[in-house]
Amino acid sequence: MDDRSNTIAGWVLAGGIVALGLSIVTGMYFKAEAPEKEGFAVVVEDAAAAGGAAAVPIATLLATADIAKGEAVFKKCAACHTIAQGGANGIGPNLWASMGKAHGHVAGFAYSDALKSIPGNWDWEGMDKWLANPKKYAPGTKMTFAGLGNPEERANLIFYLNAQGSNLPLPTPPAAEAPAADAATGEAGAAPATDAVAAPAK
Repeated sequence: MDDRSNTIAGWVLAGGIVALGLSIVTGMYFKAEAPEKEGFAVVVEDAAAAGGAAAVPIATLLATADIAKGEAVFKKCAACHTIAQGGANGIGPNLWASMGKAHGHVAGFAYSDALKSIPGNWDWEGMDKWLANPKKYAPGTKMTFAGLGNPEERANLIFYLNAQGSNLPLPTPPAAEAPAADAATGEAGAAPATDAVAAPAK
């Protein structure tokens, strides 16, 4: 091997040594500490616990429900269900007068065992839960609809369903919580007793 080849080999070897040295030095300089715990926590906030719309009782939402809006929401159901009196079943059963009836009440329709096994009738809260998440309400149901996440949409739809042959009386909304006594009396202490009855707020 001649001197020229030795020189080239020497420079290649020297370059490799320099690169290795730089790699070690930069690795020491930019050393990252391993986290105490790998990953990060994902916080899923419960809408009901946060006091969001999902926390509002269905009876309260029904008090301001809109039948026309409910009819519009029903268009999402119309691909599988009819709702006319005496209407034929589709992929799903006819829903005429379904509120207040037993789960799986339409004669001749092949309901899933999961739905038929749920005791009781279609009441306001049960229908709300079903429309929110059918698979959670009746695990194993054949219904493929994912559900309506918006509570107001569900209330409007239930209001519309009830008007189609059921006409059950609407549930009474729960009374609003009374304010704390100390908030009513303020810092001056308790208000004096009186026989007067306050007029209801309008």
